[in-house]
Amino acid sequence: MGAILKREFAAYFKSPIGYVFIAISFLFSGAFFWLFTLSVGGTDVSMVFLGMFYVYMIFVPVLTMRLLADENKMRTDQLLLTAPIGLFRLVAGKFLAAYIVFLLGDIVMLSYGVVLSFFVSVNWPLILGNFTALALIGAVFVSSGLFVSALTESQMVAAVGSIALNVALALINVAASVIPVKFISDILKDISVFDRYSEFTTGIFSISGVVFFISVTAVFLFITVRVLERRRWA
Repeated sequence: MGAILKREFAAYFKSPIGYVFIAISFLFSGAFFWLFTLSVGGTDVSMVFLGMFYVYMIFVPVLTMRLLADENKMRTDQLLLTAPIGLFRLVAGKFLAAYIVFLLGDIVMLSYGVVLSFFVSVNWPLILGNFTALALIGAVFVSSGLFVSALTESQMVAAVGSIALNVALALINVAASVIPVKFISDILKDISVFDRYSEFTTGIFSISGVVFFISVTAVFLFITVRVLERRRWA
């Protein structure tokens, strides 16, 4: 797994992808910080984090689109599938490489709290709750993107498919609000990514929320392994 992690992480910075993603993170978060906090003389950064939720929903697929789709296109997937390494380690290595790059872009969000602390009293539980929420939803977006990347040979298809899946995950709560059948609505509310995300943005650290996001991430990684396993024996 370590070798896969190092190779994939290095690949992000041998191409523009890693730099572009981090630049996008810095650019949008900085713009939101100015627009929603500094320009109005406020101290609440919740809208900054919420804005980044939507940015990452669209741009995290940039990190994941090539991870397995490129292997499929170049037929190097057969070398990986027959290599003396477990498929879970292969998937985990690729996931961690993309997730570390995501965190490098996300970590700048904490600096905004530091900036504000020089001028006003900062609500650190609120900031840390929002940061934790964004880090957890990032893991879900990376794992879902990796899964979609395993299904195709086209990076473009992988990117568009990942965006569509992320949007669907984010809109589960909307579906829950319009479905008239109560037990179905309740089930959708329980698995709503956005509702779970919102719990953290109020400064409430929810253990059940952490378990939920880790579980969703694990499910996507598991089904990615199953896709590769089926291809190995096809």
